Amino acid sequence: MTGERTLVLGVDRDDDIGFKADVESPVIGRAACLDAATRLGLADPEDSDLNAIYQAVKIYDKLVAEGEDAVVAILAGNHMHMLEGDRKIAANLRDVVSTTGATGCILISDGAEDEFVLPIIQSQVPVQSVVRVIVNQIPNLEGTYYILKKVLSDPKFSRFILVPPGLAMLLYAAANLFGYPQVAIIVVVGAVGIYLLYKGLGVDEVTHDLMNSIRISLNRGRFSLVTYVVGVLLLILGVIMGLMSVLVHYSLDGTFGILLYLFTFLYGSVQWLTAGGIIISLGVIVDNFLYERDSLGKVVVFPFFIAAIGLVAYGASVYVMAMSNVADFPFSPDTSRSHIFIGTLAGIIASVAGVVAQYLVSRWVNRQGTRELIEIT
Repeated sequence: MTGERTLVLGVDRDDDIGFKADVESPVIGRAACLDAATRLGLADPEDSDLNAIYQAVKIYDKLVAEGEDAVVAILAGNHMHMLEGDRKIAANLRDVVSTTGATGCILISDGAEDEFVLPIIQSQVPVQSVVRVIVNQIPNLEGTYYILKKVLSDPKFSRFILVPPGLAMLLYAAANLFGYPQVAIIVVVGAVGIYLLYKGLGVDEVTHDLMNSIRISLNRGRFSLVTYVVGVLLLILGVIMGLMSVLVHYSLDGTFGILLYLFTFLYGSVQWLTAGGIIISLGVIVDNFLYERDSLGKVVVFPFFIAAIGLVAYGASVYVMAMSNVADFPFSPDTSRSHIFIGTLAGIIASVAGVVAQYLVSRWVNRQGTRELIEIT
């Protein structure tokens, strides 16, 4: 066993030790792990991560008593954003393995969620065993109620469980209050559907990254701060205009289907959404040109592709609404055919122009880098 060291690793993927006990990870060493367990126990004595930490220390003590070279550590992710948390765990694990010189790992987990990071751990150190800690409880009705109460009090879960029905009830009441009872169901279903897609497709992560970019731009005084603000305002305006379009073209006889309402929303919002996306991407391009020129070739294509998607989406929405004989729609079926043809053709041209621009800019950046390297040498 000479030269081998076992890392007994506890993983707190949702960062309860940081969120509840204000413990910074990684935590390395027996004394530090016991201190983290004490602080978490005082903050929330019923947290299952507390048992996992004690289990990690127990296994560490057993290995040391048997004469093995071992070290115990705890890694934590992010309480609200799992993607960022997993990246943090991967980065911290590299530091822990480098610092401790571990050649193998025993993973301690308090549930299947923490074991999602198993591939991340295996990519950096061989995993010799996985130990899952299960807390024994009596599964009665009171226990079920208590578990539900604890889940709903956790903001990570309550936002997803409580927000959709709360939003639905609020929109339904508002629609009836303003005299639109016939559209209340449509507004409620549409808003809840948008929220579920927002969460399910990971748009919330994109929004979080966008807010981080705005904060970084504000701190560094970058040009993209202005374009971010203008772009976000245009995106909000686009959503409002899309909902107004649905209200204007709402069918009282029930002939509209969900798909047609989707295209009606798209018809009213796509111009504003496209403009907002283009303005944001232009700010990113300017910042990359001024501060991060090496990645300029990757971002220069953004406005072209956003414009292409917007042109195709606009043409498609006009065509579908005209062919569906929507009342008071300003375009006839014959005119709509030219719109979808021109929109598709313009979208293809814009996407090709984006690829060409990316190629030319990448070549220019590479030449600039080669020239600077020659000047240095």
